[in-house]
Amino acid sequence: MPIVLTPFARARLFPREPRGNAIQDCTPEAFQHRLNDEAPFRVLDGYAPFCKLHVHRNWTSTRCLTVPITEANRHQLRSAYEARTKAELPVLVRWFEGVESPVANWLVVILYSREQLAKEGEPIAADWGIVGCLYTMEPEEIPMAPITMLRNALGVEEGGSGVPLDREAYRRSVAFWGNNANWRP
Repeated sequence: MPIVLTPFARARLFPREPRGNAIQDCTPEAFQHRLNDEAPFRVLDGYAPFCKLHVHRNWTSTRCLTVPITEANRHQLRSAYEARTKAELPVLVRWFEGVESPVANWLVVILYSREQLAKEGEPIAADWGIVGCLYTMEPEEIPMAPITMLRNALGVEEGGSGVPLDREAYRRSVAFWGNNANWRP
């Protein structure tokens, strides 16, 4: 099953200016090569039939994506309206500043099928395209952010996938993200 890194994921996981909350100690090419050569620890179904999650033991120094919100760190939460790409509308996001998470035990690679990526205007020659990666302590998916679920429900024209909103999954997402936040160096 050939896997390629999409331009969308490359910009987020391997930014031109290295960031502490991106993938560490690995080039995009080496990352892609390893995912094609090493069987995942687990394969999980994603939020739609075109999405799979490949769970790999973290071979880098990449840190966890999220940090629990506590009374001791709540004052370090920040927020702003941001867009993931120039084509998308900005949405409200929040993150920690001045908080560092532990090194992740697992990399949970988010894959979309070739057919879905073509539908979203990002055709690939491989069977699967990497669209993201979660850095976690457990070999499990963390819930998709509520705003991402809403964007997906809006359709590909708004940067989503066209998958209708699952109310129960949305509630689980709100419960998780109400108690956790991403961090930025």
